[in-house]
Amino acid sequence: MTAADAAVGGDARPGQSVGVVFAGLMLVMLMAALDQTIVATALPTIVGDLGGLNQLSWVVTAYLLAQTVVTPLYGKLGDMVGRKAVLQVGLVIFLIGSALCGLAQNMTELILFRGLQGLGGGGLMVSTMAAIGDVVSPRDRGRYQGYFGAVFGVASVLGPLLGGALTSGVSWRAIFYVNLPIGVIAFGVLQATLPSRKSDEHQHIDYLGAGLLAGALAALVLGCTWGGTTYPWGSGQIIGLFAAAIGLLIGFVFVEQRVREAVLPPALFRIRTFSVSSAIGLIVGFALFGSITYLSLYLQDVLGSSPTGAGLQTLPLMLGLLLTSIGSGQIISRTGHYRAFPIVGTFIMVIGLVLLSRLGVHTSQAVASAYMFVLGLGLGCVMQVLVLAVQNAVDYAQLGVATSGATLFRSIGGTVGTAVLGTIFNNRLDANLRAAFAGHSNAALRGASSSSGLSKSQLQQLPPALHLDYLHAFTNSLSTVFEVAAAIAAVAFLLSWLLPETPLRETATASNSVGEAFATPREVQSRAEAARALSVLIGRDKRRQLIANLAARAGVDLSPAACWLIVHLQENQALDIAATARAFEIPETVAAGALDELWTRAYVTSNDDGAPAVTEAGNDAADRLVAERRASLERLCEGWPADHPDLARLLTRLAREIQPDPAVGVGAAT
Repeated sequence: MTAADAAVGGDARPGQSVGVVFAGLMLVMLMAALDQTIVATALPTIVGDLGGLNQLSWVVTAYLLAQTVVTPLYGKLGDMVGRKAVLQVGLVIFLIGSALCGLAQNMTELILFRGLQGLGGGGLMVSTMAAIGDVVSPRDRGRYQGYFGAVFGVASVLGPLLGGALTSGVSWRAIFYVNLPIGVIAFGVLQATLPSRKSDEHQHIDYLGAGLLAGALAALVLGCTWGGTTYPWGSGQIIGLFAAAIGLLIGFVFVEQRVREAVLPPALFRIRTFSVSSAIGLIVGFALFGSITYLSLYLQDVLGSSPTGAGLQTLPLMLGLLLTSIGSGQIISRTGHYRAFPIVGTFIMVIGLVLLSRLGVHTSQAVASAYMFVLGLGLGCVMQVLVLAVQNAVDYAQLGVATSGATLFRSIGGTVGTAVLGTIFNNRLDANLRAAFAGHSNAALRGASSSSGLSKSQLQQLPPALHLDYLHAFTNSLSTVFEVAAAIAAVAFLLSWLLPETPLRETATASNSVGEAFATPREVQSRAEAARALSVLIGRDKRRQLIANLAARAGVDLSPAACWLIVHLQENQALDIAATARAFEIPETVAAGALDELWTRAYVTSNDDGAPAVTEAGNDAADRLVAERRASLERLCEGWPADHPDLARLLTRLAREIQPDPAVGVGAAT
């Protein structure tokens, strides 16, 4: 099987078998997605236990950084050695990292183990999305991948809440240990049920480009994290890190211009839509992950919420995000216009961040939640549209890498943004605490003024006046964080006016699920992205009536069920009709009636074994049905080269997977 064949469809297995594999893949996706946000509400407790408030951002950043740099590699590795092997290796790495995170005895160990966890987590999300193509035909792929997107979105919403509940009810270490039993079950299910497939095409992996990008990001994040805290801003260490980041980035650009299959082809940046969308996406990631990280600190350290309470109080942000992301997707699908949403969304983001900068010691929880809701409304208007605009602007050959590139920039934004906001917070907190506690000799105050932070027990021991001074210093520092984030979001607002609006292709409007709003990591292959988009559209055939009159247009007087059966009998004369009907979720009585109809019309006859054989008239009818269905699909692909080998193979495969509505009986008009 070639990579193209694998991309356009796996074996159509009976529903029960697919269901078992799918359950295992869903568990894997759930774990990887949860660990992006589950630590947010546990961070204050972790800092109180392990110390190191000035290293707090790295608990999030280490995971995001490792995940970001390996995501482009896992898809290619899956083609080379098989997605099953890559997925299982990624799962083992993830589980080892989870176990070690739970055992960490200091902040440095936790950060290192979070990085290891991220190396596995990046492979889990990409490989699970790709692996479903090995077991599900293109006809059903949109439905199944839509479930993946929903899991990714729900996990992003529930992560802070679940992290808070486990931290309050058990221990912060439980947020990592909970992965172990789930992961072991998922590993066993996938080992027993997931087929092992790999491409026989030679793959080119841009190891050097990925390494240079990883090095540049790591140097940048380290410089931002250590600057002004561990080392002075003008020190050789910090200047060296920033110089290294610039040098590695220049090297990355140089390599990408010459490598055969680049992580980020420079040609993409000559497309204005991609450049603008990537810049906005980077800022959106910056605001989303930075906000979640530091809002939990405010809710627990200032308002005194429990970890569970903090998780509940951050839900308005995710609720607002879901409302506008789903709503904007529906509106775009109906109107075909998308440009207004990034403009409105970034404007609302600025308002939300400005409101959050006003959080103070005496702000009520209700007001804080309302501010978060506003920020969520803005984020939701932007996140989904960026992927859609990029897919609509690029050629078919660039579809896969452009889609993954748009996702990559959002991940980079989350990685760098969390580190930058962490640096700003630590520097401002250090200065504010030194000013607030000037002249005090108490050891606890010296610890606080060094920005290593105070535990909750230490805070409770402070005299009321000093405790209030500490909280004011904390909220003033946090205000600076959100003011900077608002200024950066204002840049995104200005950039959004530069986003061009071109007429939407039908395939672009297919991407309006919850998963698109959260920019689920993808493979970098155009054929895989095309299969996903077209399968979503095929799933809408009945309600959008894209091929409602297929038989009439093809000049074939057959019911939907008979149309389906004649095409499959032509493809496989030894077809097990009952088993195939079950795989397509068609009642066996409908399939039997379709066969009787074909006998009556003389489209099939008996062969020597008494099995049905397609006649010349049947072959002619099947050919006309497939040709008409393919023509319908080509109309959906307007703007893509239908004669491209990969796309042509995909269209032919989809055209042969004609499926009736199971509720429509034999003899009904198509």
